[in-house]
Amino acid sequence: MEYNESEFLIETEVPEGELIISRTDLNGNITYANETFCEISGYEEDELLGKPHHIVRHPDMPREAFRDLWHTLQEKKQWIGIVKNMRKDKGFYWVKAIVSGVYKKGELVEYKSLRTPIDYETKLHYQKLYDTMRKENNEPQRIVVYK
Repeated sequence: MEYNESEFLIETEVPEGELIISRTDLNGNITYANETFCEISGYEEDELLGKPHHIVRHPDMPREAFRDLWHTLQEKKQWIGIVKNMRKDKGFYWVKAIVSGVYKKGELVEYKSLRTPIDYETKLHYQKLYDTMRKENNEPQRIVVYK
């Protein structure tokens, strides 16, 4: 997929006090998306339901972050991390994500994700960290050229 670099420079801020909520089946397909998730991501609910949650994965996110997420969930623990997501219009938004399994009678039945806004300093710190991680792991690098 090819994108115009300027599309990646438009940030949508998650308003303070808002909570983005989604649920997925065990394969990571979205089964529930609250109104805030739809508004912030730019997708209609019917465009999200049944789709893999990685529909909002931003290419700036290092693969290692998601390996850590899945490893943590397999250990039946809650994963907390900072995530940069991509909107439908190719803009982006940052969140603190809390992801955990949902168990009924001891059996894993789905995953839930709660996401909240983060401050500018945290975004800047994680953008630099994720850029470094991608470079160290020979993942694609984002280059923005100003003329």
